[in-house]
Amino acid sequence: MKFLSDLTQQSRSWQLLALSALLLELSALYFQYGMGLAPCIMCIYQRVAIWAIFLAGVIGSVGYNFILARLSAYALWATGSIWGLLIAIEHVDIQSESFSLFFSCEFTPNFPSWAPLHQWIPALFEATGDCGKISWEFLNYSMPQWMIVVYGGYVAALAVVLMARLIHNKMF
Repeated sequence: MKFLSDLTQQSRSWQLLALSALLLELSALYFQYGMGLAPCIMCIYQRVAIWAIFLAGVIGSVGYNFILARLSAYALWATGSIWGLLIAIEHVDIQSESFSLFFSCEFTPNFPSWAPLHQWIPALFEATGDCGKISWEFLNYSMPQWMIVVYGGYVAALAVVLMARLIHNKMF
């Protein structure tokens, strides 16, 4: 348990978190540009969640010795993984046959006016696909179903690390 508790006080652990998120983003870009799969609005929101996890890893790897940096990294990790999980679950619901008859997704992301990511970096954050369309499957699971697994893993890893920190009565 001490090993798990000490993970977040090492730069390498945070770098691994950032690397995993970066690889997921690069995979998304391959799906978009290499395979020609158009991302929908829900995919874009899940990308933002992955970028939050990436940023958590970067902040944690640089400031792992400082409690405020670690707290910020934990907050971003939690926000990205939980929000991403909720969006992936909603995306799976949208793709279900009974729900997709009554739903059509937007094409313009609802980003804050002070951060219109879809205008700043349209190659990453512009939605051009249909949320209800299943255009890719692996082992009979769609992309959002796999993202539930990914985000569930991030949430589980965060929970294990936080529980280990709490059990050892150390500050975050």
